[in-house]
Amino acid sequence: MRRLLDFLAAPLVDYTTALEAVFPAFRLSIAAVIVVGFAVSWWIYVPIHELLHAYGCILTGGEVTRLEISPEYGAALLQKVFPFVVVGSDYAGQLTGFDTRGNDLIYLATDFLPFVLTIVIGIPLLRSVARDRERPLAAAIKLGVAMPIAYAPFISITGDYFEMGSVIVSRVTSWFVAGFDIERWRSDDLFKLAGELSNGDGTSFDAFGLTLSFLVGVILIYATYAAGIACSRRLWNHR
Repeated sequence: MRRLLDFLAAPLVDYTTALEAVFPAFRLSIAAVIVVGFAVSWWIYVPIHELLHAYGCILTGGEVTRLEISPEYGAALLQKVFPFVVVGSDYAGQLTGFDTRGNDLIYLATDFLPFVLTIVIGIPLLRSVARDRERPLAAAIKLGVAMPIAYAPFISITGDYFEMGSVIVSRVTSWFVAGFDIERWRSDDLFKLAGELSNGDGTSFDAFGLTLSFLVGVILIYATYAAGIACSRRLWNHR
């Protein structure tokens, strides 16, 4: 039980350990560096994240026709390079036109590919901050840059990871419930889907399905974080 609790606390422990390395004593200039590093990292990461969704679909055999990206993330420039990019979105970015050919593995790859960056860059970089305890400026830059990438799965708990959970849960449900519509619980926005169901023909069974999909998504988040820890240990010999 203690090992499980330690594992569940690992994302918070990694963050506080990094903060302790950066702030042996609080300095406003160091805090500013973290904020700027976070902002720049977020601005660069968002369009890369969305493009990786598209290529997760394409590389596994699906088709992409429309990827919406907000103008502030360079959508107009990206549109000149990627024909499926459209300027403007209700979110920072959203893959709205894609065909998985009915293959759930393609669907899961579409959702998951951006989080490979969390495993191979974000978490190892976050956990390496403590190595720069004697160089607070370098540690602050690394912390600011790492946070959006390392914690992207948690930011996506009601988005991409809920969608991955819903793909798995809806498919398993279809094996046991005759005539079940697997698209009913699938969405990259839990709150929007819950609202639509509650205002329509939603049932207690739908509530159960959405809750279970959310919980499966949480399990997948921690599986991603565990993979990031393993990658960090391999790269930096972290404990």
